[in-house]
Amino acid sequence: MRIIHLSAECYPAAKAGGLADVLGSLPKYLNQLDHKCEVVIPKYGNNWIDAQEYETVYEGSFSMANEQVSFSVQKLKEDALGFPFFVIDIPGRFDRPGIYIDPWSGRGYWDELERFVSFQIAALEWIKDEEEKPDIIHCHDHHTGLVPFMLSQCNRYRDMSQIPTVLTVHNAEYHGEYDLDNYKLLPAFNIDNVGLLDWDGRMNSLAAGLKTAWKITTVSKNYMSELTENSNGLEELFRQERSKSTGIVNGIDTEVWDPASDELIEYNFGFKDRKKGKRQNKQYVCKQFGLNPALPTISFIGRLVREKGADLLPDLFKRIMYSDQEVNFILLGTGDPQLHQVFSAMEGDHVGYFDATLEYNEKLAHQIYAGSDFILMPSRVEPCGLNQMFAMRYGTVPIVRSVGGLKDTVKDISEKGGYGITFSDFSLEEASGAIKRAVELYKDPQKYSEVLSTIMKLDFSWKRSAREYIDMYKELTPK
Repeated sequence: MRIIHLSAECYPAAKAGGLADVLGSLPKYLNQLDHKCEVVIPKYGNNWIDAQEYETVYEGSFSMANEQVSFSVQKLKEDALGFPFFVIDIPGRFDRPGIYIDPWSGRGYWDELERFVSFQIAALEWIKDEEEKPDIIHCHDHHTGLVPFMLSQCNRYRDMSQIPTVLTVHNAEYHGEYDLDNYKLLPAFNIDNVGLLDWDGRMNSLAAGLKTAWKITTVSKNYMSELTENSNGLEELFRQERSKSTGIVNGIDTEVWDPASDELIEYNFGFKDRKKGKRQNKQYVCKQFGLNPALPTISFIGRLVREKGADLLPDLFKRIMYSDQEVNFILLGTGDPQLHQVFSAMEGDHVGYFDATLEYNEKLAHQIYAGSDFILMPSRVEPCGLNQMFAMRYGTVPIVRSVGGLKDTVKDISEKGGYGITFSDFSLEEASGAIKRAVELYKDPQKYSEVLSTIMKLDFSWKRSAREYIDMYKELTPK
């Protein structure tokens, strides 16, 4: 079976969040199950993409709102990612360093719609001329949500209308919403069907994909359920399309995320020497940040945005540090400029107990996972969450709000076989209580040792999830 994944991100080529991690690992595991899986993203002007060698496999052009758009499809020469990887070069649209945000202004690009519409049309133009058509076109989030619409409605792609499409919703907070008149950017279709693009009087890329894709998936079972109650205005649509929807929990690439062989951490360790490995890495991290390794060390790694609950962190950290609890806090991430200022000030106010590194740093992230006792995820929204899986792989206990995929993957220590700390309400009180429970766990060496043993034996690999995807693909392509 040939599966083409269309996405805005793919690790390590272009990453803004968990979408990139999924696209950088799921296709590899699908290929290991004897399928032919490829990934296609825009050709951004970033360091990783610019450093690679490509061969041009297709050149073409198309008309978009009376503008002639030329493009080329380029294949990475070495299949170093474990799957064929393609970038679509559209001069003037993607040859910039940012994926969604202009790093110079901190704002989204003014031509976001034109960028991603041109990417989607270019991908379909290439596939249209391919001799071997894919069995499945798998789209990801609103950036590729117009592909199912165009395949089913646009005259130009009528011959491909029987190719099944899957749309995976990684984050329903963002819809790709614009004035309805922007339908004119798309290839010609029967104007009577413009309602398929319309949601609440606006052109909504995610809504169009939900209406026209053959199958909808989300990245956890609980998130699929949550979207019918909270999806930023699309709740009724998710309820309407429930019959073709399913949730499949993400996995992680256990070859990349393996403390026994990870070249990005100072001291490698496995299950048998987990206590020694954790101790050595914790001492290394605490020395690096000027913290006391005798104290429980709690870390936050991620985007400093509302969805991740980052706005709760300053008051939460201060409440604990001003209490009788002695705790180390480490923060790694980037996002809201106001939060940057707050955390920078906190570093000076809480020397020896708090450190913030306000940047994206993959190497440091691996080291923090290896050297922390706990990972904190107080998310408002968490479709699946990968950080809790990375953390447990490295023997770091998750403290999470029981929402989305966090509810599917973290079981509270109060339950039989539990191995994490969970809380329900998004509030300072509940989050503080969860941290206090984590400190109590840390002070109980026997219980903490049992939890460490449990989490390092859990299997969050892509193998199981990949088989679920294959089963779904087969349902769509009965032969």
